[in-house]
Amino acid sequence: MTKRCVKVYPRFERLWHWSQAALIFFLLFTGLGLNGAHGALPFGPAVMLHTTAALALLALWVFATFWLFTTGTWRQFIPKIEGTFAVARFYAWGVFKGEKHPYEKIFWRKHNPLQAATYFALKWAVFPTIWISGIAYLTYNIWSGSVDQPVTWITVIANLHLLAAYVIAGFVIVHVYLLTVGHGFRSHVAPMITGYDTIDLTPEQEAYLETNEPGRLKPAD
Repeated sequence: MTKRCVKVYPRFERLWHWSQAALIFFLLFTGLGLNGAHGALPFGPAVMLHTTAALALLALWVFATFWLFTTGTWRQFIPKIEGTFAVARFYAWGVFKGEKHPYEKIFWRKHNPLQAATYFALKWAVFPTIWISGIAYLTYNIWSGSVDQPVTWITVIANLHLLAAYVIAGFVIVHVYLLTVGHGFRSHVAPMITGYDTIDLTPEQEAYLETNEPGRLKPAD
């Protein structure tokens, strides 16, 4: 293995990441206002802004899903059991003892096992829950007349939507906290701004990039 500075985050992935982050923060802000946590916005405008941001995020996810599958990047999010316990132990214990992170980022696997499992759960459980409940909430006037006890249904839907939102908020808090672990906040954030990160390459991967995608490699020191 050779450590090289490689562009592992293409422009669209970085645009998707930061746009998604901004929209999620905005949705959490407006959503908390709708639930009475603050009064920074009147109820009517808060509903309009929350709905608009949600539709924008849904459109972004549609494009991102298309990009993930057409580029094969979706494989990065498939969880693996191997190494998960070691990474979990590191975050729960080893990080406070100054231990080295047990996972070394590689070209074809930029997410550690715990990250992959977390993103997998978010994308296949939490995000669908918040979208289905949100759309059901938004279209209540359309379907409420065709079900028994519509008030019970909308109460369940509202609570599922709120629960999923709290899970996402918890993920954001943990995600930001973990950016301060290890090499420091700047070193974790910089790759998602520039696209470049220092990773391990096999001789075959290094030769492939130098021959076919030289623009993704920074010159070796």
